[in-house]
Amino acid sequence: MKKAIYAGSFDPVTLGHMDIIERAANLFDCLVVAVLENPNKKSLFTVEERKHHLELATKHIENVEVASFQGLLVDFAKEIGANIAVRGLRNTLDFSAEYPMFLINRKLYDKIETVYLAADEEHLALSSTNVKEVAVFGGDISFMVPAEIKPFIIEKYQK
Repeated sequence: MKKAIYAGSFDPVTLGHMDIIERAANLFDCLVVAVLENPNKKSLFTVEERKHHLELATKHIENVEVASFQGLLVDFAKEIGANIAVRGLRNTLDFSAEYPMFLINRKLYDKIETVYLAADEEHLALSSTNVKEVAVFGGDISFMVPAEIKPFIIEKYQK
C-alpha cells in the first residue's frame, strides 16, 4: 500500500490545499493530511480546530485521514508507515524553499520520497496568509476556502 503524507499548518485550509489533497488522494492508496503543531508559529486556529476543518473539507474523499503531529515530518512518517511526502508548488519561490527540505528529509530518513504537485493556475496567488488578510477586512473569501470552512474564519474575525 502506498501511503503518503501532505503536511502543513493549514491555518486555514484553502482551495489550493484542497486541490493538492484531491489530486494526491488519486495517486496514493492512503493520504494522511497532517497538521503540524508548531509552537513557534502564532496560529489563527488551534490544532484541533484545523483538524476539524480538514475533516469537514475532506469527508468526501474516502482514502484521506486527518492527523496532527509535532516534530520532524520524517519521524511522523516512520511512525505511521508512510514513505512519501506530498508538497504543493505555486512558483519557483516555493520550490526554492522546498528543495532544501527534501534534501534534509532524505538525510534524516533515506526511505522518504517527495512528490511535488504544481498548483492549478487559479490557485497560484492563494495562501492562508492571503485568506487572513482579506478576511480581517471583511472581504469575500468564498473563492479562497472550502464553503464548510468559511463560517469559522468569519466568526474568528467578528470576535
